[in-house]
Amino acid sequence: MRSRLTGLWAHPDFLKLWGAQTISTVGTQVTFIALPLTAILVLHASAFQVAALTAMDTLPFLLFALPAGIWIDRLRRRPLMVVADVGRAAALFSIPLVYAFGGLTLGQLFAVGFAVGTLGVFFDLSYLSYLPSLVGREQVASGNARLEATRSAAQAAGPGLGGALVGFFGAPVAILADAVSYLLSAGLLGWIRQPEPEPAAERRPALSELREGIRYVFGQPYLRALTLAIAGSNLFTFMVIALFMVYAVRTLGLSAQLIGVVFTTANVAGLAGALVSGRVVARLGLGRTIVGTSILASISWLSVPLAPVSNPLPVVIAGALAGPFFGVMFNLNQLSLRQAITPERLMGRMNSVVRFMYWGSMPAGSLAGGALATVIGVRPTLFVGIVGGTLAFVPLAATSLMSLHAIPSQVDEPRPIGPLVPAPAARNA
Repeated sequence: MRSRLTGLWAHPDFLKLWGAQTISTVGTQVTFIALPLTAILVLHASAFQVAALTAMDTLPFLLFALPAGIWIDRLRRRPLMVVADVGRAAALFSIPLVYAFGGLTLGQLFAVGFAVGTLGVFFDLSYLSYLPSLVGREQVASGNARLEATRSAAQAAGPGLGGALVGFFGAPVAILADAVSYLLSAGLLGWIRQPEPEPAAERRPALSELREGIRYVFGQPYLRALTLAIAGSNLFTFMVIALFMVYAVRTLGLSAQLIGVVFTTANVAGLAGALVSGRVVARLGLGRTIVGTSILASISWLSVPLAPVSNPLPVVIAGALAGPFFGVMFNLNQLSLRQAITPERLMGRMNSVVRFMYWGSMPAGSLAGGALATVIGVRPTLFVGIVGGTLAFVPLAATSLMSLHAIPSQVDEPRPIGPLVPAPAARNA
């Protein structure tokens, strides 16, 4: 009997990638809650120490993203993803192991966070560059929509699971769930059978290849505008993210279980955003959707410092519904645009330059947030981060991105670097 499955549902290797990402995302959300709570509840870390711990996860993008992109364009990407998953599992497993023997320290949490972040650089850049070759450029948006939807669903389950595990077993032991999820992800990725395209045979000096990637990102009008805006926004937004756990526990009095409920709610909203994204783009156009959702997602963080201490949960959850709903739509569409217009030979370097800018500003923002909080307090620092993160997106409204109706149908070969703000006319698909 002939299968009725069509499109990506009939693509067994995409389904394996899809499953791997879903499983590891659930585990990652457990660690997202359990790691800072380990520092706060077990090791009694200060606000600055918790912010610095958050920075350890993203600091490797600042240090290693650019050279990693060169290697990812030279090597097959799937084996790199498998190795990164296994390495992250081993690093995370060390936390409950050492905790069981009474030797856990903040230094180890910092080291594990940095190791997991470093391996994450290679995994994320490989994954972003691998998807177009696995499903074809014509199905990139569809593949990203499915991955984003289930990622949001997994993120919805993960915090609730994380809060429950922390409540039952303690924060250090809960991290074991993430280690197991990475091993399962590695197994599914290793099961993929579709051959990868041969890496480019021509090899030039590494610096020349890196310059080509940088020149492409800052010469392509859409990439340039998005990269500068998101990097600026992340610098401020990570002041908020780095301090959220401290503020939620010590000022708002939320328990691990209630924090899990907040993140579960947020990620259910993200799932809804992924599901309706296509209809919103069809109605408003791709560019307007990207610009509008970026600003709305950032403003939604105001629910945290505006929540009344006497009854914070309803206000925090309102923001948790709005922020991810718009944030997932923004991320899904800007990512699909980046992947669709970039030539295959530049995919790894494009992603490395973009991630260097996007994620490289995160540790700086985390540390700045922790330092500013020690001077003016946590709540005023949250307002600084939210206002700055929102204003960084406003200049996008003055670029030709606003008139882009759909993803262009062809890749955009490198061209000379132009002015910062693109010309008014946009190329539509």
